[in-house]
Amino acid sequence: MKNNNEQNQDTVLQFDELIEVSDKKPRLTPVKDEKQVPEDNNGSNYNAEVTSNKPAWMEHLNLLAALFILAVLLVMEYGFKITLPKTLSFAINSVAYLLAGWSVLHMAFRKAKRGDIFNEFVLMSIATLGAFYIGAYSEGVAVMVFYTIGEWFQNSAVRRAKASIKALLDIRPDEVNVMRNGQTERVHSSEVQLEEIIQMKPGEKVALDGELISESSSFNTSALTGESRPDTKYKGEQVLAGMINLNTVSEVKVTALFKDSKLSKILEMVRDATARKSQTQLFISRFAKVYTPIVFFLALALVLIPYFFVANYVFNEWLYRGLVFLVISCPCALVVSIPLGYFGGIGLASRNGILFKGGNFMDVMTKVNTIVMDKTGTLTKGVFKVQKIVANGMDEKELIRLTAALEKKSTHPVAKAVVDYAGNINGNTTVTNVEEVAGHGLKGIIDDKKILAGNAKLMKKYNISFPDEIEELVNTVVLVAINNKYAGYITIADEIKEDATTAIKEMHELNLRTVMLSGDKQVVVNEVARELGIDEAYGDLLPEGKVEKVQQIKQEGKHIAFVGDGVNDAPVIALADVGIAMGGLGSDATIETADVVIQNDQPSKIVSAIKIGKITRSIVWQNISLAMGIKVIVLILGAGGIANLWEAVIADVGVALLAIMNAVRIQRLKL
Repeated sequence: MKNNNEQNQDTVLQFDELIEVSDKKPRLTPVKDEKQVPEDNNGSNYNAEVTSNKPAWMEHLNLLAALFILAVLLVMEYGFKITLPKTLSFAINSVAYLLAGWSVLHMAFRKAKRGDIFNEFVLMSIATLGAFYIGAYSEGVAVMVFYTIGEWFQNSAVRRAKASIKALLDIRPDEVNVMRNGQTERVHSSEVQLEEIIQMKPGEKVALDGELISESSSFNTSALTGESRPDTKYKGEQVLAGMINLNTVSEVKVTALFKDSKLSKILEMVRDATARKSQTQLFISRFAKVYTPIVFFLALALVLIPYFFVANYVFNEWLYRGLVFLVISCPCALVVSIPLGYFGGIGLASRNGILFKGGNFMDVMTKVNTIVMDKTGTLTKGVFKVQKIVANGMDEKELIRLTAALEKKSTHPVAKAVVDYAGNINGNTTVTNVEEVAGHGLKGIIDDKKILAGNAKLMKKYNISFPDEIEELVNTVVLVAINNKYAGYITIADEIKEDATTAIKEMHELNLRTVMLSGDKQVVVNEVARELGIDEAYGDLLPEGKVEKVQQIKQEGKHIAFVGDGVNDAPVIALADVGIAMGGLGSDATIETADVVIQNDQPSKIVSAIKIGKITRSIVWQNISLAMGIKVIVLILGAGGIANLWEAVIADVGVALLAIMNAVRIQRLKL
């Protein structure tokens, strides 16, 4: 059993990270010593449970006891008109005050000792001790009790925000059954090597990325994609860590180590996202750093300056006004609810299969007015199928055999379609000197024949003539030349994703301009754009052509989000204001470069990401307006002697609770 100090060291983490990891799991964030914990600029770590060495249940019990004593004293004083002797009243109220406020006093003393005197703990300590000095015992206790209640609600809200993100950190199992020497061994996932076979029973989570070697199995992929419907995988298909095996015992051959799995990268993104503050958060942090000392000295001025201008100056009266001013000026509603709002947005996005790499990208997403999209793998499935084979002066089987032998050296979806169609008809084929011509196709030597396979630009590059009508075909065409002579072509079609049409329609409803870029030929791009209703479409683009086109759009003063999935999309994603990667089929380079990752490859999630960004920003600014508006009003009333400590603490705690509830509301929204 750990002692309290050890528990504190395990649980005191930077608020901005909002992630705690169980001691039973490898830590994604280091445990920090209490003295090393970065704190918010107003001095609060918003975790009352760790501000003292008392267990959490004792903090709650003390608070309830203080609340009970306060209630009894108020009933006696205002209900039964019983006035206790001053000494007895002071003693009883002091007990209640210490029960409720010991943690606050302890934190204030510790921070003041380190030279940090402008924080909410010091403000509250001065305000409540000042109330005791002027004899307003019950009001001093009330301020501390309600402030501590407010802290408890804040902690609860923070824990819920943590839970929504921490749930993602709990989806990777630590141990796995691995097949060794004909038997299963239970080992830690980090000990499993590449090519080893792991086994999952129904209901177990997949621990490592791999290739399914069972004939088929159904998996729940909701932790990765946000989609609850089962996904059936077949032998040879990719299975990712975090999926849940549903119905049969399944075996998977490991293709990525524990630290290299796609889930590990997702968890790293989520962790990093909590450390990247939005511009609004940074502004509020800087604001609080300046605001807190200003209100402290204003309160001091409110107490002392009237001495020189007010004829019937009474120190205790003006001290009381200064104390009211201090209580209401506490900035906790802002510095808690605003980051909480962003983390709520990040949590909502992650539950919908969208990963924001930081609150700053949520802000930028709200300014986007142009969506630029790659075609293949983004708007279309990227699953090509051979539709037609036309040979010129040779057998069709021979044409597909030679083409497939060359395309085997490529990872392009078009190449895969040709290879899959050819099946086992390749025979014994010798392939040498294969070279990829960027944006054009492939060339190589097969059975001593010079083979070219690619688009019309490849044929033109090598001065090979072919029928003009081929360029009029809508589907993707692979032209083939043998020994510099046109030999035929293969047409390949790609399917449009089911929700792509809906996604484009919703983008237009949000007044977003839609642009599609593709390396495919213009006639194909035009057809896809016509079917989806895209505003502008540009084909025949090499990777550098996409970069140039995005630069042109940016020069028009547009705020661009670029959506892509391939390695060649990484430079454009980096160039855009917001880079969005399709994370299901997308390359690692693209996912690393992107600011937002769509885990299930659905184009409609682009719209969801924009909506989440706008909802989050709206709620954050609602909280700023609410908190500042009410505080200014009560500050003026307090300075004028109209508001008392009761009203000040109720206003302060009330504003904080309203702002927090408004921020937490994000986590319950359904898109």
